[in-house]
Amino acid sequence: MPKGEGTGILRFDFERDGLHRHLGGGIPKGALVVISGTVGSGKSAIVQRLIYGLMLHHHSVNIISTELTTKGFIDQMESLDYPVKKNLMAGVLGFIPVFPLIGRSRKRTDFLQRLMSTPGLYEREVIIVDTFSALVKNDLDEDNALQTISFFKKITGRNRTVILTIDPDELPERIMGPFRSVADILLELKTDVVEGDVEHILYVTRYSQAQGPVSTAVGFRIEPRAGFIVDITTVA
Repeated sequence: MPKGEGTGILRFDFERDGLHRHLGGGIPKGALVVISGTVGSGKSAIVQRLIYGLMLHHHSVNIISTELTTKGFIDQMESLDYPVKKNLMAGVLGFIPVFPLIGRSRKRTDFLQRLMSTPGLYEREVIIVDTFSALVKNDLDEDNALQTISFFKKITGRNRTVILTIDPDELPERIMGPFRSVADILLELKTDVVEGDVEHILYVTRYSQAQGPVSTAVGFRIEPRAGFIVDITTVA
């Protein structure tokens, strides 16, 4: 039995940064997780850190990426000292790039339907869509937003965990709002410039069923060959 399979949480702890100590010790299985932030706020970096931690604890993950090719993903993970090539080859990590399709000039309006009609995507313990808003911004409206939420809730009802990254600049509040409301875990990323330096802060707006302490705000930075680093000087 894979480690963590018999427990109610998905472990992602990695002592180099201690992020798990701020986020309940792990992600509850069957959670709908929304990570919200604008461009440059660190959404993908958080996702990459979570993926590596999940791999360390033998969980299975599928990630759909609107930003990277497969090679780009491997290179990015290597640059943060999060090697996952063996996990990809072993089949416990699946990477599905839609970057070549998103990059075409012609607008696509079938991504949402394809996302909801490809059952093989949801066979892993964790399904990540980064960036969800970029993938569906051309065909998500108020009506099918509720249908989409219902679909993801059915997936999480099967003890699968769904992680969506959303750029609030890409979706209007009337669509973004319901996703925020139903998320079991809602993480909101903000940036600020202080004395010429960009500070990143992860605000934990909601963290249901946490099995350990949860911080309300976590300062962080991303460094080459070190990856995600909790910055205790950022948040007083």
